[in-house]
Amino acid sequence: MARIDFVPNDYVQQKECGRANFLYLVLFGILMGAIGVTFSIIKMRQRAVESHLAALEQKMVAADTQIAQLDKLKRRTTTMMHSMVTTAELLEPVPRSVVLACLTNNLPGGVSLLELDLKEKDIAPAVPKATPKTSQYQKAQAAQKPDALQPGETPRQARTRTTVEIKGIAPSDIEVATYIARLGTSILMSEVALVESQEHIIDDVRFREFKLTATLKEDITLTKEDIERIRRPTSRDT
Repeated sequence: MARIDFVPNDYVQQKECGRANFLYLVLFGILMGAIGVTFSIIKMRQRAVESHLAALEQKMVAADTQIAQLDKLKRRTTTMMHSMVTTAELLEPVPRSVVLACLTNNLPGGVSLLELDLKEKDIAPAVPKATPKTSQYQKAQAAQKPDALQPGETPRQARTRTTVEIKGIAPSDIEVATYIARLGTSILMSEVALVESQEHIIDDVRFREFKLTATLKEDITLTKEDIERIRRPTSRDT
């Protein structure tokens, strides 16, 4: 038996077009939703990156501030060290650099220094004798108080003696004697004495190992010309 369809073809086509449009709308909604979710994720990541960059910038600013403070502290430390060195040189009657220049520039040919030691020792001032006018009572009081001044006595100041111990090597005793003579005639040294001189042989080469002691002159005042003359290398022969 034949089936007769009374539905118009236009209605069927319109219904299929409606279904297709609805499907397209659903797919478009899904696509837009996916785009929206992707955009949200990108914005969230962008905010996270911006926050991270801001934190890095803050750390860089803090690091720059610390570096500037360290540089300032370093410059201040350098200035303080320079001031301390300058003050030490002003307080010392003879700067150590001048003493070293005196010891090295007076070396004869072939003589070398191995060790150098400067020792300072406080020397108690000499106690003046009591004057004839000092009574027995005053003597007894002075004995009980050693630091007190006796009648007619001027204040006493402690002195500092600087001893220089030198150790070196020389080809022979002649150079050692020449070095002692040069130090003895310098404006800085006094009481230059030979402590020890021994002969050594290394690889068939003979040399003398010597030890000297000297004392820096007390109450010495060096002028600028004296310092320049001491620091100027000498050209004297052995």
